[in-house]
Amino acid sequence: MHWITRPGWPGNLLALAAGALITLSLAPFDIWPLALLSIGLIYLGLRELAPKQAAGRGWCYGFGLFASGVSWVYVSIHDFGAAPPLLAGALTLGFVAGLALFFALLGWIWSRCLRQTAAPWLNALVFAALWLALDALRGWILTGFPWLYAGYSQLDGPLAGLAPLGGVWLLSFAVVLTATLLIELPRLVEHRTSLIGALALLIVFWGGALGVGKHAWTTAKAEPITVAAMQGNVAQSIKWDPKKLEMQLLLYRDMTFRSRPADLIVWPETAVPILKEHAAGYLTMMSRFAQERQSALITGVPVRQPNADGELRYYNGLTTAGDAQGAYLKQKLVPFGEYVPLQDLLRGLIAFFDLPMSDFARGEPEQALLQAKGYAIAPFICYEVVYPEFAAGLAAQSDILLTVSNDAWFGHSIGPLQHLQMAQMRALEAGRWMIRATNNGVTVLIDPHGRIVERIPAFEEAVLYGEVTPMQGLTPFLQWRSWPLIAICVFLLGWGLVRRRLA
Repeated sequence: MHWITRPGWPGNLLALAAGALITLSLAPFDIWPLALLSIGLIYLGLRELAPKQAAGRGWCYGFGLFASGVSWVYVSIHDFGAAPPLLAGALTLGFVAGLALFFALLGWIWSRCLRQTAAPWLNALVFAALWLALDALRGWILTGFPWLYAGYSQLDGPLAGLAPLGGVWLLSFAVVLTATLLIELPRLVEHRTSLIGALALLIVFWGGALGVGKHAWTTAKAEPITVAAMQGNVAQSIKWDPKKLEMQLLLYRDMTFRSRPADLIVWPETAVPILKEHAAGYLTMMSRFAQERQSALITGVPVRQPNADGELRYYNGLTTAGDAQGAYLKQKLVPFGEYVPLQDLLRGLIAFFDLPMSDFARGEPEQALLQAKGYAIAPFICYEVVYPEFAAGLAAQSDILLTVSNDAWFGHSIGPLQHLQMAQMRALEAGRWMIRATNNGVTVLIDPHGRIVERIPAFEEAVLYGEVTPMQGLTPFLQWRSWPLIAICVFLLGWGLVRRRLA
């Protein structure tokens, strides 16, 4: 183990492997103790390094994490972006290397500004605060990539009860703090007061999580409503083929006509792969059918309409029919999938930068929730459900959560299962039922504790039937969001910085 504490390539290779352990702690592997081991190893590896060396080791850790955790990017670029294997591999490695810079920054800041020489308990607290700050930065800068947070490892772990209190970021903080305190244990036992304080912190987090884990923060607002979620399993290769348009429209029409009566019918993201204005007759027909059944229908459909400046723009949207009202335009767009950064330079280089519907605009931030059967539905289109703060803002106004997606871009990789895990966390944070309707899986119903209660097989044409209950009340996370945790982290980082300068 002395290799990881010293400069040089053996320690960097160990850091690379340690980063990959985070991926194994998340879906679909779910070996949650590996998150503690992973973070403990990199914390130990940064203990004695100079700033430049710490930055390099942090980068190796981040590269291991993202190379293992977002390997599905290659599938999107190669299989659906028509990029040759070498180019797809190079672009994927470039993406991974760029994301790893966040952990290079962690290593440099830790070694240069915050690491203490004689305060192991403060080291643990400050390191957890720094980790969380850089997670938040990664979830914001350049529209953000809030993927592979360590806190997701606790969805089925002992700390899950903390999610309604402070969201996935509180779980991440608790995981990092636990891992660092365990590494500092040999030094803590030399100081009885410090040891008692560290044990008290662990008891607060782990005991508190177990104590509140089964507490119901929200209550039923009404009787359950029935749901029918359509999974059409349309291959991505034909999704935007004009010759296959009629086939797709008939597919969802016939699936709905044959389905059992339900209060709420949900189709996935862009189930109608044509502009809403061009599908007016089709949507009117489906609206009449839903009204006859006294059902509400929600479907994904691209929308063209003027923005605030009067310019016609395209949006990834949701529309309603039957016993439902409202429309929603997606606000959080997927880079390269729904818009192309620096598009004047990149468009035309390879087919990946010219994917169909890759010129979407962002919807306005203040949009009314959808209404279905008299209940407020918080809508999230695909990528939006991975943003904890954004999702909490809509969830706080809602009775039911809804996310629609088309994860066919990820193929048979681990991407869709990671995406599902994040949707489960949003339900747990909000204390609300969530409907997840996807093109080819994973289509599920999730209860307010983040558990999947109904599920249909992926990569099959099928209908998911079940019930969801409209909920009322706010979890502490919906009420306070991350502000208490932000204040604590700012205080800890300031304390660590001042103490380091005075040392």
